[in-house]
Amino acid sequence: MAQVTIQVNGRPYAVGCEDGQEAHLYELARTFDRQVRQVSEEMGQLGDTRLFLMGALLLADELHDLRSRMTSLQAELARLQSDNARIEARAAAAVDKAAAKLEKLAAE
Repeated sequence: MAQVTIQVNGRPYAVGCEDGQEAHLYELARTFDRQVRQVSEEMGQLGDTRLFLMGALLLADELHDLRSRMTSLQAELARLQSDNARIEARAAAAVDKAAAKLEKLAAE
C-alpha cells in the first residue's frame, strides 16, 4: 500500500492508497481542495470539520445531479436505439420488397 501526502485547504494529510493509484488520489484531493476552498471563500474560515462536511455535501450533490443526468441519458439512448432498430427493420423490409419486385420484373 502506497502512502501519499495530500494538501487540503493548505494542510497536509497522509493518506494510504493502493499501489499505482497515487496520481488518481492526488487528482481527487485537488478536486476536494478546490471545493473546500470555495466553501471557505463563501462562508469564511470555519473549522476543518465543517469545511470538509460542506465540501463533501456539495460534491455529493454534484454527483447526485450527474447520476440523474446519466440515468436520463441512458434512457434516451435506449429509446434512440429502439427507434433505430425499428427504422432498420422497416428499411430492410422495403429493400426486400423492392428486390422481390425487381426479380418479378426480371422474370417477365
